[in-house]
Amino acid sequence: MRRSRTRRGNFARGSITWGGVVSIRRPLADDRVRSTAGLDFRAAMRGRSNALGVLRLVLASAVIVSHAFPLGGWGEDPFFSWSNGQENLGGVAVLGFFAISGYLITKSGVNSGVVPFLWRRVLRIFPAFWAVLLVGILVVGPIAWFAEGRTLDGYASRWPGGPLWYFIGNMTLVINQWGIHDIFVESTPYGRAVGYSVFNGSLWTLAYEFGCYLMIGAMVLFGLLRRAPFVVPLLTGVFLVLQGLRFLAPGVFALVPGWLGDPLAVNLSLAFLWGACIAVYSHRVRVSDVAGVISIAVVAVSYATYGFGFVGLPALAYALLWAAVRLPERVKRIGSRNDYSYGIYLYGFLVQQLFASFGWHGLGYIPYVLISLAAATACAMASWHLLEKPALSLKDRGPGRGVAYWVDRVRNRERKATLPSAGKESA
Repeated sequence: MRRSRTRRGNFARGSITWGGVVSIRRPLADDRVRSTAGLDFRAAMRGRSNALGVLRLVLASAVIVSHAFPLGGWGEDPFFSWSNGQENLGGVAVLGFFAISGYLITKSGVNSGVVPFLWRRVLRIFPAFWAVLLVGILVVGPIAWFAEGRTLDGYASRWPGGPLWYFIGNMTLVINQWGIHDIFVESTPYGRAVGYSVFNGSLWTLAYEFGCYLMIGAMVLFGLLRRAPFVVPLLTGVFLVLQGLRFLAPGVFALVPGWLGDPLAVNLSLAFLWGACIAVYSHRVRVSDVAGVISIAVVAVSYATYGFGFVGLPALAYALLWAAVRLPERVKRIGSRNDYSYGIYLYGFLVQQLFASFGWHGLGYIPYVLISLAAATACAMASWHLLEKPALSLKDRGPGRGVAYWVDRVRNRERKATLPSAGKESA
């Protein structure tokens, strides 16, 4: 059996000669989609042959679509009332982000040391986050400030509420200052509604995201993902109980301390952990079209009625990962090499506020959404190619090499340093 060649080079991958007869049939996209049915997620999600990139782009765009209602002065996202007050469209999109992250981050942690694991998480989150804070300070803030005929001296105040404190107070991911001075308070519908300056109302979720990374990092530190994967569903059960207390016994839930008593942390962490459960048991969880369709139905029914925070979240996690495997190959190519989703999420709210201050929301809901999506995507592309991608290229350097690597280097240097003296003594 040998690889066949033509005048134009190799045949499509998989075209092999059998007994001298050349099979030149190129596998069709539908064939490749069908071939994933019945596989487990570990086999089906190998490499880049998945649609997680395009799914994250859709989720990031859904956040902008949802935020356009309050930011443009059209009131609450109607999806919120359609879900009986459970989640708006942006909230569902964020939970979808967390479910996908739970799968990917847990998979990353299985075969990683804790230092490289955390180093890669820092590189992915912080550089672009700090950059969007600086864009708010150096670009968006001055544009809005000067548009109101004010001077630079007033803008550059060092007191709390000024640009310096906007960066310092938010640089750890925990948002302590939402805006700068009174920018956007009177010039935007959202500012008039809340009564204070808000530059980027999407950033609050990143502290919770990184908190989930630290939770997996603790498991990596103690080797639990490989030696005791049952800890992940056990922890998921704990958060499920807390979710129940949150809705059914809020008085008791209020007594729970710290992170576990924060309803936002519980909800987002639970979505993350459902993705993590599929990750640690990916060799056992099958890619089933029946289960995928049922999951979508459960998400829709629980969202339109009640129970989305209980049965809807695991169904959402499975439905997204199932779709990532089963969508056509042409769709999977979208966002497979360049991940603009994080940048779209970072810049969406900021550009929407700026455009609202220009009065562009007056063009109507759909034009406002489209120009916001276009601007956020342009910012995301610049962020990815100029900052995020170069930062990720450092993932295997420095701390990314792991503690053992640097310990061995120190020991080798010490050994080399003692060799000359040892030689003299022997002489």
